[in-house]
Amino acid sequence: MTGFAFASQILLWIAVGVLGILVMALARQVGVLHERIAPAGALTLHQKVAVGDKGPEMTLTALDGQDIRIGGKRDGRSQLLFFLSPDCPICKTLLPVLRSAARAEAGWVDTVLASDGDETAHRRLVMKEGLAGMPYVLSETLGRSLGVSKLPYAVLLDEQGRIASLGLINNREHLESLFEAKERGVSSIQHYLAGA
Repeated sequence: MTGFAFASQILLWIAVGVLGILVMALARQVGVLHERIAPAGALTLHQKVAVGDKGPEMTLTALDGQDIRIGGKRDGRSQLLFFLSPDCPICKTLLPVLRSAARAEAGWVDTVLASDGDETAHRRLVMKEGLAGMPYVLSETLGRSLGVSKLPYAVLLDEQGRIASLGLINNREHLESLFEAKERGVSSIQHYLAGA
Protein backbone atom coordinates (compact mmCIF):
# COMPACT_ATOMS: atom_id res chain seq x y z
CA MET A 1 0.00 0.00 0.00
CA THR A 2 1.39 3.37 -0.87
CA GLY A 3 1.66 6.19 1.60
CA PHE A 4 -1.08 8.13 -0.16
CA ALA A 5 -3.57 5.21 -0.03
CA PHE A 6 -2.73 4.60 3.65
CA ALA A 7 -3.30 8.29 4.51
CA SER A 8 -6.59 8.37 2.62
CA GLN A 9 -7.79 5.28 4.50
CA ILE A 10 -6.96 6.89 7.84
CA LEU A 11 -8.70 10.15 6.85
CA LEU A 12 -11.73 8.16 5.69
CA TRP A 13 -11.99 6.32 9.02
CA ILE A 14 -11.63 9.60 10.91
CA ALA A 15 -14.44 11.10 8.80
CA VAL A 16 -16.65 8.05 9.50
CA GLY A 17 -15.93 8.36 13.23
CA VAL A 18 -16.79 12.09 13.23
CA LEU A 19 -20.00 11.40 11.28
CA GLY A 20 -20.94 8.67 13.78
CA ILE A 21 -20.47 11.09 16.69
CA LEU A 22 -22.55 13.74 14.89
CA VAL A 23 -25.36 11.25 14.22
CA MET A 24 -25.43 10.22 17.90
CA ALA A 25 -25.51 13.88 18.99
CA LEU A 26 -28.32 14.58 16.54
CA ALA A 27 -30.30 11.53 17.75
CA ARG A 28 -29.89 12.75 21.33
CA GLN A 29 -31.20 16.21 20.38
CA VAL A 30 -34.19 14.67 18.60
CA GLY A 31 -34.93 12.69 21.78
CA VAL A 32 -34.71 15.86 23.91
CA LEU A 33 -37.05 17.72 21.54
CA HIS A 34 -39.48 14.80 21.55
CA GLU A 35 -39.65 14.95 25.36
CA ARG A 36 -40.31 18.70 25.27
CA ILE A 37 -43.18 18.47 22.80
CA ALA A 38 -46.36 18.43 24.85
CA PRO A 39 -49.55 16.82 23.62
CA ALA A 40 -51.77 19.29 21.82
CA GLY A 41 -55.24 19.52 23.24
CA ALA A 42 -58.34 21.02 21.71
CA LEU A 43 -57.82 24.65 20.71
CA THR A 44 -60.21 27.22 22.18
CA LEU A 45 -60.80 29.96 19.64
CA HIS A 46 -63.00 32.47 21.41
CA GLN A 47 -63.76 34.08 24.72
CA LYS A 48 -67.59 34.05 24.57
CA VAL A 49 -67.81 31.22 27.10
CA ALA A 50 -65.22 29.74 29.42
CA VAL A 51 -64.66 26.57 31.35
CA GLY A 52 -66.75 26.72 34.52
CA ASP A 53 -69.53 28.82 32.95
CA LYS A 54 -73.05 27.48 33.07
CA GLY A 55 -73.89 25.90 29.74
CA PRO A 56 -77.14 26.50 27.89
CA GLU A 57 -80.26 24.65 29.02
CA MET A 58 -82.75 23.76 26.34
CA THR A 59 -84.78 20.91 24.97
CA LEU A 60 -84.39 20.28 21.25
CA THR A 61 -86.05 17.84 18.88
CA ALA A 62 -83.54 15.51 17.25
CA LEU A 63 -83.71 14.47 13.61
CA ASP A 64 -85.26 11.15 14.71
CA GLY A 65 -88.07 13.00 16.52
CA GLN A 66 -87.04 12.42 20.13
CA ASP A 67 -86.64 15.31 22.56
CA ILE A 68 -83.05 15.85 23.70
CA ARG A 69 -82.32 17.85 26.84
CA ILE A 70 -79.16 19.93 26.52
CA GLY A 71 -77.38 21.07 29.67
CA GLY A 72 -78.72 21.28 33.20
CA LYS A 73 -78.15 18.77 35.99
CA ARG A 74 -77.80 15.27 34.59
CA ASP A 75 -77.86 12.52 37.26
CA GLY A 76 -74.11 11.90 37.35
CA ARG A 77 -73.61 12.00 33.57
CA SER A 78 -71.75 14.47 31.41
CA GLN A 79 -72.78 15.52 27.92
CA LEU A 80 -70.54 15.92 24.89
CA LEU A 81 -71.87 18.26 22.19
CA PHE A 82 -70.07 17.66 18.90
CA PHE A 83 -70.69 20.37 16.28
CA LEU A 84 -70.34 19.31 12.65
CA SER A 85 -71.55 20.07 9.15
CA PRO A 86 -72.42 17.86 6.17
CA ASP A 87 -69.97 19.78 3.97
CA CYS A 88 -67.04 19.66 6.44
CA PRO A 89 -64.51 17.02 5.30
CA ILE A 90 -62.67 16.97 8.64
CA CYS A 91 -65.98 16.40 10.43
CA LYS A 92 -66.62 13.34 8.27
CA THR A 93 -63.17 11.88 8.91
CA LEU A 94 -63.69 12.32 12.67
CA LEU A 95 -67.04 10.50 12.80
CA PRO A 96 -65.47 7.03 13.28
CA VAL A 97 -63.30 8.48 16.07
CA LEU A 98 -66.36 10.08 17.65
CA ARG A 99 -68.36 6.83 17.49
CA SER A 100 -65.46 4.93 19.04
CA ALA A 101 -65.04 7.50 21.83
CA ALA A 102 -68.80 7.56 22.47
CA ARG A 103 -68.78 3.77 22.95
CA ALA A 104 -65.65 3.84 25.12
CA GLU A 105 -66.95 6.64 27.36
CA ALA A 106 -70.61 5.56 27.38
CA GLY A 107 -70.46 4.86 31.11
CA TRP A 108 -70.31 8.53 32.02
CA VAL A 109 -70.95 10.73 28.97
CA ASP A 110 -73.85 11.14 26.53
CA THR A 111 -72.82 12.25 23.04
CA VAL A 112 -75.01 14.59 20.99
CA LEU A 113 -74.30 15.70 17.42
CA ALA A 114 -75.27 19.31 16.77
CA SER A 115 -75.43 21.62 13.79
CA ASP A 116 -77.76 23.98 11.95
CA GLY A 117 -78.89 24.51 8.40
CA ASP A 118 -80.70 22.38 5.83
CA GLU A 119 -82.35 19.39 7.52
CA THR A 120 -82.32 17.33 4.31
CA ALA A 121 -78.52 17.57 4.03
CA HIS A 122 -78.17 16.48 7.65
CA ARG A 123 -80.49 13.51 7.13
CA ARG A 124 -78.37 12.43 4.14
CA LEU A 125 -75.26 12.67 6.34
CA VAL A 126 -76.92 10.49 9.00
CA MET A 127 -77.77 7.83 6.39
CA LYS A 128 -74.41 7.97 4.60
CA GLU A 129 -72.27 7.88 7.77
CA GLY A 130 -74.43 5.48 9.81
CA LEU A 131 -75.23 7.95 12.60
CA ALA A 132 -78.75 6.70 13.30
CA GLY A 133 -77.91 5.65 16.87
CA MET A 134 -76.67 9.09 17.96
CA PRO A 135 -78.93 12.02 18.85
CA TYR A 136 -78.54 14.72 16.19
CA VAL A 137 -80.03 18.17 16.80
CA LEU A 138 -80.26 21.25 14.59
CA SER A 139 -80.10 24.54 16.46
CA GLU A 140 -78.37 27.74 15.48
CA THR A 141 -79.12 29.09 18.97
CA LEU A 142 -77.15 26.28 20.62
CA GLY A 143 -74.06 26.94 18.51
CA ARG A 144 -74.25 30.69 19.02
CA SER A 145 -74.73 30.39 22.78
CA LEU A 146 -71.49 28.38 22.97
CA GLY A 147 -69.57 30.62 20.56
CA VAL A 148 -68.99 27.92 17.94
CA SER A 149 -67.32 29.62 14.98
CA LYS A 150 -65.27 26.85 13.32
CA LEU A 151 -65.92 23.16 12.83
CA PRO A 152 -65.53 20.50 14.04
CA TYR A 153 -65.99 21.82 17.57
CA ALA A 154 -66.89 20.07 20.81
CA VAL A 155 -68.13 21.16 24.22
CA LEU A 156 -68.12 18.86 27.24
CA LEU A 157 -70.74 19.74 29.86
CA ASP A 158 -70.29 18.27 33.33
CA GLU A 159 -72.95 16.66 35.52
CA GLN A 160 -74.09 20.08 36.75
CA GLY A 161 -74.44 21.52 33.24
CA ARG A 162 -71.29 23.61 33.49
CA ILE A 163 -68.71 23.76 30.72
CA ALA A 164 -65.97 21.29 31.66
CA SER A 165 -63.87 21.70 28.49
CA LEU A 166 -64.28 22.85 24.92
CA GLY A 167 -62.36 23.42 21.72
CA LEU A 168 -61.69 22.82 18.06
CA ILE A 169 -61.37 19.09 17.36
CA ASN A 170 -59.16 17.92 14.48
CA ASN A 171 -58.15 14.45 15.66
CA ARG A 172 -58.61 11.79 18.36
CA GLU A 173 -56.00 13.45 20.59
CA HIS A 174 -58.00 16.70 20.65
CA LEU A 175 -61.21 14.86 21.49
CA GLU A 176 -59.60 12.85 24.28
CA SER A 177 -57.99 16.02 25.65
CA LEU A 178 -61.51 17.26 26.52
CA PHE A 179 -62.10 14.17 28.66
CA GLU A 180 -58.65 14.43 30.22
CA ALA A 181 -59.10 18.13 31.06
CA LYS A 182 -62.41 17.37 32.81
CA GLU A 183 -60.86 14.48 34.73
CA ARG A 184 -57.96 16.65 35.92
CA GLY A 185 -60.21 19.61 36.73
CA VAL A 186 -58.40 22.04 34.43
CA SER A 187 -59.63 24.23 31.60
CA SER A 188 -57.37 22.59 29.02
CA ILE A 189 -54.43 20.22 28.72
CA GLN A 190 -52.23 23.19 27.77
CA HIS A 191 -53.06 24.91 31.09
CA TYR A 192 -52.35 21.70 32.98
CA LEU A 193 -48.94 21.26 31.33
CA ALA A 194 -48.06 24.93 31.84
CA GLY A 195 -48.77 24.51 35.56
CA ALA A 196 -46.74 21.30 35.79
